[in-house]
Formats: sequence, C-alpha cells, structure tokens
Amino acid sequence: MNVFEFAVKFVQDSGMFIYISILIMAVGLAIAIERYVFLQRARSQNRKLWTQVLPMLQNGKFKDVYSLTSDSDAAIGKIVSNGLSRMQSPSRREDIDAAMEEGMMEIVPRLEKRTHYIATFANVITLVGLLGTIVGLIKGFTAVAQVNPAEKAEMLSASISIAMNNTAFALMVAIPFLLIHAFLQARTSEIVDGLEAAKISFLNVVQRIKAETAPAK
Repeated sequence: MNVFEFAVKFVQDSGMFIYISILIMAVGLAIAIERYVFLQRARSQNRKLWTQVLPMLQNGKFKDVYSLTSDSDAAIGKIVSNGLSRMQSPSRREDIDAAMEEGMMEIVPRLEKRTHYIATFANVITLVGLLGTIVGLIKGFTAVAQVNPAEKAEMLSASISIAMNNTAFALMVAIPFLLIHAFLQARTSEIVDGLEAAKISFLNVVQRIKAETAPAK
C-alpha cells in the first residue's frame, strides 16, 4: 500500500468528522501562506525603502523623501510621510511623533490581520478530532454489543483504532499550526520593532537638522 492509498483509507475509516478537520486544515494553511507572503513582502519593502530614505533624510532632503514615501506602498513610507506632513507646520518633536504613531496605528492591524485565526484553528481542530474519536467509540461499543462474544475483542480493537484516527490527525495538524502561529507572530513583532526603530531614527535626524539650521541667537 502506497502513501496515497494509505491516506485515502485513513480518511475513509475515520468518519465524517475527519472531513471537518480537513476543511479547517485547508483554510488554516491558506491563511498561513497568505500571511507569510504578506509579511515577507512588507519586510522587504520596508528595508528597501528605508535604505533609500535614510541618507536623504540625513542630508535634509525632506521634499525628495516626501515625494518618495507618499507614493510608496511600504509601511515605513506611510509613517515617514505622516511625520513629514506634520513638519510642514510649526511643530515639536512630540507632535511629529504623534503623527507618525497615527500611521503605526493604521499599519499594525494590517500586519496582525488573520494571524490569530491559525491558533484558533489549532484549538478547534483538536476539539473536532476529540469529538470524532468519542463518536467513533460510541458507535464501536454499540456495534460490539450486538455481535458474537468471540468477535467482540477483534471488533472493539478495530473500532478504537478507527476512532483514534480523528485525534491523531487533529494533533498532526494542531501542533504545526501552533508553531506557524508563533513564527508569524515573531515575524510581525520584528517588523513592528523595525518600524519603531525607524521612527525614532527619523525623529532624531529631524531634531538634529533643525538644531543645525536654527538661527544663532
């Protein structure tokens, strides 16, 4: 029996609840792949744009930076353009920081979007697997009660084996889902920390240039 035949027989022997588990697994995998691709792209875009922007900021080319960041889809572009927009009117460091923080409040929910579903699916699929096991055992014991005593042990063993398939499959999916959830959360935190660091660097550069260009008293 090859792997495909084993998988088909495994599913067929596990009852209706295994199909619910498979559906949950498929949806969870789709979300995990989409989130991974999104976060990878966001991370790459932020690094690329910040590499371009930082030297321009250090040279005081704020108009060029604003043109570049306002047209960018990168998260760091939104934050920097918010800060530069606030600089167009008289403002303190705290005012610029507040404007950039407003950009962060828009960006962070997009980074965290749907990731929590993966942990939820891990818990739900475990419960569905347990339910499938219990229902399978109930059916098995009910069937055993109606057969010849000589066949009871063999039939009960087979029924328990089939019922446990649900729990086994659920755990095989739930454990990787929890690890994937932790990985995506760590990647999201890394991006957010990078945005916070970029924001502080921006504020420090702006404050330094303002101090250098301020008229001497």
